Amino acid sequence: MPTKRVTMQDIADACGLSRNTVSKVFNGRGAVPAGTRDLILRKAAELGYGTPAEAPPPAARSGGSIALLTSDMPRDFHFGTIFMTSFTDQISRAGYTLKIFEISPEELKQKKLPPHFLPEQISGMVGIELFDPAYLDMITSLGQPIIMIDGPAHAFAEPMACDFVTMENVSGIVSVVRRMHGKGARRIGFVGDREHCASFFERWVGYTSALNILGIPLDEKICLLMPDGSPVDDPDWLTGELDRMSALPDAFACVNDYQAIHLMNALRKKGLRIPEDVMVAGFDGTSQAALVDPPLSTVRILSTEMGRMAADLLLFRIRSPEMPYVWIRVRTEPVWRRSTRD
Repeated sequence: MPTKRVTMQDIADACGLSRNTVSKVFNGRGAVPAGTRDLILRKAAELGYGTPAEAPPPAARSGGSIALLTSDMPRDFHFGTIFMTSFTDQISRAGYTLKIFEISPEELKQKKLPPHFLPEQISGMVGIELFDPAYLDMITSLGQPIIMIDGPAHAFAEPMACDFVTMENVSGIVSVVRRMHGKGARRIGFVGDREHCASFFERWVGYTSALNILGIPLDEKICLLMPDGSPVDDPDWLTGELDRMSALPDAFACVNDYQAIHLMNALRKKGLRIPEDVMVAGFDGTSQAALVDPPLSTVRILSTEMGRMAADLLLFRIRSPEMPYVWIRVRTEPVWRRSTRD
């Protein structure tokens, strides 16, 4: 009777590992810890699979492909455009190339990878604008080195099983609220979807913390907490949202520059002066913030530095997959301009 052919899956099951990890050893793609590699080779020999005698040790390999996964490719008004430039430059210097995979709404809903995504051809992954918790659970279960840039709104309540890099959010918004209070604002509102992602939620936490520090009661009636994706670039729509308020606050702290700039347009449409009638501040530090009239106060994200640090962390993870996950916060810098009477 013929003997059943031994497969990589048989070896993976015997070792208690993923098939992808076993595949890396025999195909020479990606790093595997020396102890894990030895275990796989011993088990393969026991089962009669054979060994990859001519394959170079993983530590000697470099290069391959890094997959960028996103459900919304960063464009204008997004720190990610600069982040991606420095991230790509850094991994290229290490011999890697970047492959971009945009996740469709249907793939996101069904928790599927794009059809042209082949895990065995990928050395590591980076996720940006990817905030669905169930989808993240799926991709972190692949056994690939992965680093997330930002995450779901409540990522810190149930930490993700991967490395994580984000900007510091709380202290930036605290600085903004305290600055506007120091310039005379007593009623300060918040603009943005606090449930969209971890960074937005943290900015909401910073806003409420600043109010508490200043002894100002939270009043959500002077906040615009519309869902992300609302037509904030339509001044008529946004003016309508402002008209629903019984009274406008003295100042608005916005989750990003994009929403802040469109809010300024809506306020002007109502005949209000900025900053004399209402102060406005954003977050991200986009180039557009310095070009509007009046120039917008904001919190600058050090996107270039974040990109390099994220690349270095992912390269470290590829070399040392057994190390504990690392979470990094990169300091942000307030920039004061005329929209807050500076």
